[in-house]
Amino acid sequence: MNAEQQHAILAISLYAAFADGTKDDREREEIRRIAESLAEDAGTPDLARLYQDVLLKRVRLETAAAVLSEPGHRQLAYEVAVCVCDADGRQSEAEQSFLAELKKLLQLDAGQAASFDREADAIVALSEATAPAAVNRVPAFPSGPVVAAQAKVSEGEMDKSILNYALLNGALELLPQSWASMAIIPFQVKMVYGVGKSYGVELDQGHIKEFIAAAGVGLTSQYLEQFGRKLLGGLLGKVAGKTIGRIGGAATGMAFSFATTYALGQLAKRYYAGGRVMSTAVLRDTFQNLLGPARQMQAQYLPQIQQKAASLDAGQIMAMMRGKIAGPA
Repeated sequence: MNAEQQHAILAISLYAAFADGTKDDREREEIRRIAESLAEDAGTPDLARLYQDVLLKRVRLETAAAVLSEPGHRQLAYEVAVCVCDADGRQSEAEQSFLAELKKLLQLDAGQAASFDREADAIVALSEATAPAAVNRVPAFPSGPVVAAQAKVSEGEMDKSILNYALLNGALELLPQSWASMAIIPFQVKMVYGVGKSYGVELDQGHIKEFIAAAGVGLTSQYLEQFGRKLLGGLLGKVAGKTIGRIGGAATGMAFSFATTYALGQLAKRYYAGGRVMSTAVLRDTFQNLLGPARQMQAQYLPQIQQKAASLDAGQIMAMMRGKIAGPA
């Protein structure tokens, strides 16, 4: 895949990110930051401009689709667009319309596209099943006095569970399949749900996503970053239906999801143990302070991350998503 084809797929993924028209300024700013970060890492400043070009429609969706002549590249572009639209939950009508238009522009094989749609829908459904949907709503940031909570499990057990989630998500980021990164956010939701429950707080989907966003971890932008690093790092690609890329053979600079997940788990532990009194500003600052040490840990745990990546398959991932809240094995 050459640079022009990479840029075309990234442009399509950005179009998908803005398809629903509901991204707030904070998420847009995070997507812009990621575009600039990817440009800096890849040494291609055009990527930084690509964000503005897509936002202002200086790059047309039809033009980006026309660049992709290989059937495998067109299928990959569609798969990524589906994952971006699904990153923050069920597709809106606007996102469904966008994907239908993209499917026509890419002239995809109907069977292949439908098969991937079913896989993506299954991941979204399993994510939603992790926590109830706004039943007995617990506010993410309660008003009034809140007392510190005592966990139902030991700190060592909770730290082990958080580490296991971080290792799993680091491994998912190293897998070449485009849907693999899509499972990272559901596992983060599952992890936060488990931490809250251990402190006696029954969380719903809305609460968990609000908490993750308050920490400064965007759902759509997080997936875009994972995908962009895979694509530009040469780990992700499909030609004639065959996946290329060495599983677990990525450079140390990848597996960013290990650090994000570990820091998020530790933040959740502090937040619920302290009685949920952190403001949004404190949550974000604390997350950033936790992220530095977590990135150092990710280098230390890279061999375990690579080993786990080499042994994972779709069936195992789905089984873990269906499993108990306690955490992945």
